[in-house]
Amino acid sequence: MKTKALRIHGKMDLRLEDVELPEIGPDGVRVKVISDSICMSTYKAAIEGGEHKRVPDDVENNPTIVGHEFCGTIVEVGENWKHKFKEGDGFSIQPAHFYKGSLMAPGYSYNYAGGETQYANIPIETLLADCLLPYDSDTYFYGSLAEPMSCIIGTFHAMYHTTAGCYEHKMGIVEGGKMALLASVGPMGLGAIDYAIHCDRRPSLLVVTDIDDARLERAASIYTVEEAAKHGVELHYVNTGKVDDPAQVLRDLTGGTGYDDVICFAPVRALVEQGDAILGFDGCLNFFAGPTDQKFKAEFNFFNVHYAYTHIVGTSGGNTNDMREAIEMMNKGLINPAAMVTHIGGLDAAAETTLNLPKIPGGKKLIYNHISLPLTALADFEELGKTDPMFAELDRIVKANNGLWSGEAEKYLLANAKAI
Repeated sequence: MKTKALRIHGKMDLRLEDVELPEIGPDGVRVKVISDSICMSTYKAAIEGGEHKRVPDDVENNPTIVGHEFCGTIVEVGENWKHKFKEGDGFSIQPAHFYKGSLMAPGYSYNYAGGETQYANIPIETLLADCLLPYDSDTYFYGSLAEPMSCIIGTFHAMYHTTAGCYEHKMGIVEGGKMALLASVGPMGLGAIDYAIHCDRRPSLLVVTDIDDARLERAASIYTVEEAAKHGVELHYVNTGKVDDPAQVLRDLTGGTGYDDVICFAPVRALVEQGDAILGFDGCLNFFAGPTDQKFKAEFNFFNVHYAYTHIVGTSGGNTNDMREAIEMMNKGLINPAAMVTHIGGLDAAAETTLNLPKIPGGKKLIYNHISLPLTALADFEELGKTDPMFAELDRIVKANNGLWSGEAEKYLLANAKAI
């Protein structure tokens, strides 16, 4: 069958093309992709082309489909997988399957599998690694956001701490501890705030920083101090760009002890060093931000490493269990990653959006693969609605949901937008 798919042909060379999908055979599964949220990792793959570790070296002659945060429905199942999947089931996908040590992943490495396509054939490696996950919901964008949420959840699980005289690491953030999220009001940072407040091992103190008042105010309006308090979390938002000594101000909020857990969401040397400076005894700093500069460096206080047991860890993705946790928490209404989404668009907007991603303000850019729509900010719905009834109704729905994208908005968009 034919599908429209966005494929990478080389550095900064993304093309929306008609692609013929081969028959799946007895070991295959074919899916209809309804939504995909665009990740900065896809932008990095686009600028690196065949030099990217997951993109084929010969991508110029072997183009692959991009996008890895996708969700939809299963439309065809090969005989050998009918015991596990059936047509009409919803799915989400964990692209980082690391099958037998391979770095190949849907959205980077495969000719017929990725998120920026109308239909895809799921690779056998994904099936064997149990990374095609059941998704029991008719709100598809949550399934797309399950992948970035799994990265956040994995970050919390990867933090570790020690006990004096014992050589075993205790994994995860300190329950009831003190936590700082630095530069944490971008899309991934918002998800981290949500998870920190609502997970089963919450900190008692949560401090969120940035240097942009508007972004801090939006975060504070979605994840309020009052909501955090209901879950036993003392929440503070701090603009560190307005104080002379940010590290001292942040340490003062802990009563001088420093933080058990610090996550850095931006690849900025001064921010990493600030995170080091606010660590408490046995404090763990997680460098979550993926730099494009392969020589990116920052100083770390090794006196404290020796005498205060401070340490650092880096994460760049979650595993399948993290993704299952994300889906379960979303289905139970414990977390709402809709705060990540600030723009929507159709498949015909995906290439330009991906190639210009760092220049487009806001959070997650959500693509619906079966419609034609320029990338549009939720904040622009009101103005567009003055001449377009579809946007007028979308504006009403979004405003009724505290300014957030929602399942109701998604259903209305899919029913009324122009098909691609």
